[in-house]
Amino acid sequence: MELNLPVSAGVILAIIAAGSAGLIFSPIPMTATTTLMMVTPSMLVFAAIVFVIGVKHGEYRAGAV
Repeated sequence: MELNLPVSAGVILAIIAAGSAGLIFSPIPMTATTTLMMVTPSMLVFAAIVFVIGVKHGEYRAGAV
């Protein structure tokens, strides 16, 4: 699989969508509004931070060889 920015972003968004849907439809005492307004944005921010760190680490590893 060729990983470029659109494919990588699609995979990340699919994982976040699956996690958000799982939280919304699970029998835990948290409303869908709470999930969509607090949990999902924090997952998006965390994914963006980890994605940038991963790309920078990959660039470092590619340059170190």
